[in-house]
Amino acid sequence: MTSAGQETQLRIPEGVLLGHALVARLADSLGIRVFFIKGPASVIQGLRPAKISADVDVFVAPSDLDALMQALQSRGWRERPSDPDNITFPKHSVTLDHLAWPCCIDVHFRFPGMEEPAGSCFETLWANTIHMQLAGQRLKVPTKVLGTLFLALHALRSPELPACREELQYLAALTGRESQSEAILELATATAALAAVRPFLEGLIPETIVPVWPEPSREWRNRVAAREPGSARFIAIAQARWRNKPKMLWEAVFPRAEVFLSGNRYADMSPAGRLRLHRVRWARFLRAVPRLVRDLRRN
Repeated sequence: MTSAGQETQLRIPEGVLLGHALVARLADSLGIRVFFIKGPASVIQGLRPAKISADVDVFVAPSDLDALMQALQSRGWRERPSDPDNITFPKHSVTLDHLAWPCCIDVHFRFPGMEEPAGSCFETLWANTIHMQLAGQRLKVPTKVLGTLFLALHALRSPELPACREELQYLAALTGRESQSEAILELATATAALAAVRPFLEGLIPETIVPVWPEPSREWRNRVAAREPGSARFIAIAQARWRNKPKMLWEAVFPRAEVFLSGNRYADMSPAGRLRLHRVRWARFLRAVPRLVRDLRRN
């Protein structure tokens, strides 16, 4: 970006707000429904203490994902390389970055913990959005009830982390003050998120309400159990059918280039560079073996 002939660099807070406006205008021009989750909207709604968001989180119907992606790519946004393994954790979003922007755009088409089929789930979510004035635009964002459900599910993926525990405590206090537990329970039921959100919600609902708590899905159990890098793949291999294990083991030992590039787009992919990356990966794995075994046993 230039101003009076001089190059200027966007700061992250500016980039995030402008990114919201960019995606909203693009989607509107294509007739695509999108709404924005987490980020600045959640701070304005009081669902989070003031904090700087590092990216733009937008939610789109699965049927409109490709159209939105193509529109962003036509404006210089590039899909970030990602691990092609869709078995360990089914994909729920696509991340894009841009050379001239300091932030990324995460395009969500499903949300972990919500087990309702993605298409019908989006319709339920869309029915629980409101308009908010943000970045000079009238944007769609979740209601406070839906926003709380999103943030609680996000924190419940890693409840052992101090930041996630603090977020859950903050949300629990807010939910209690505003008497929203029953509304969250209803929405969690409609999106099939009841099993995942149970640890957050169980102590907040009135004693007169006794829900039938379903069992968490395997995907959710794996997400919560995988507390160490590599645990998820370790668990997935252990759970896989015997005929699938050799291929999964091979890909774990000799990962594709996208696995390394997902952490650093500019990683050295020369033979010598890949050898160094493999050495670092294996050293990290060997150090983590005791913790990986604990995660597997816990699962």
